[in-house]
Amino acid sequence: MSSSKDKPPYTKYAFMNAYNLSLLGGVLTVATATQNWWLAGVGACLEGLWMLFAPDSTVLQKTWFDKYHQSELQAARAADIEAKLKALSQQEAARCNALQSTRDQILNLARDNPALTQDLLGRELAKLDELVTSFVDLEYTCLRYSIYLSSVDTQQIERDAARYEQFIQSGAEEGRAVAQKNLAVLKMRRDKYAEIARDMRLAHGQLNLIENTFRLLADQIVTMRSPAELGGQLDDLIDGVESIRQTARETEHFMATVER
Repeated sequence: MSSSKDKPPYTKYAFMNAYNLSLLGGVLTVATATQNWWLAGVGACLEGLWMLFAPDSTVLQKTWFDKYHQSELQAARAADIEAKLKALSQQEAARCNALQSTRDQILNLARDNPALTQDLLGRELAKLDELVTSFVDLEYTCLRYSIYLSSVDTQQIERDAARYEQFIQSGAEEGRAVAQKNLAVLKMRRDKYAEIARDMRLAHGQLNLIENTFRLLADQIVTMRSPAELGGQLDDLIDGVESIRQTARETEHFMATVER
């Protein structure tokens, strides 16, 4: 599913590119050097026409802007993955690199299987790249969860909850309503931290599943007769990752709210 941030900024690409800026700058330079300001006027008119029609041109979008946008997205994604890998421990990063090696092994074995033509196999093999990237994302998510949970003093929460419970039972009447509200908030925090810990366990389980499935595919790919055999297993992994991502987005929102 594409988001609004994935929509190509065609107006930006039409203006902010080397060809347009060079031509525009060149016209202005010549006009200034020769004092022929009509050149600047002509250049401004041509630039206006370009900016009026170029961003909406389907030909330019397909042949230029969309390809440039994809390259920008890929570069940004690669930089994001590289940053996450650097944040991981040496052991976690090695685990990600090992999965990449298994992915390369699957690709090589797939090429040697005459039953799997590259035309039919291409879409399925692209899912391997998606899962390798998702693997790094999940490792980083687990790291974030671990750091966050280690910063929470759950024992203090339990002590505070016990104190409010005791006050509700034996404290002054006028303070019980506020004490009950505080107790409710503490219980919600406690439940949320337990939920984050559970989500982290699920993420670790999904990481193990991705690793084991890749190893299984490396064993099976030599004897596969159809790309559908490969795609079915990969689709199940992708669905599992997406389910965890949905939960992770909610958890990230909670963590950001608490940290503010």
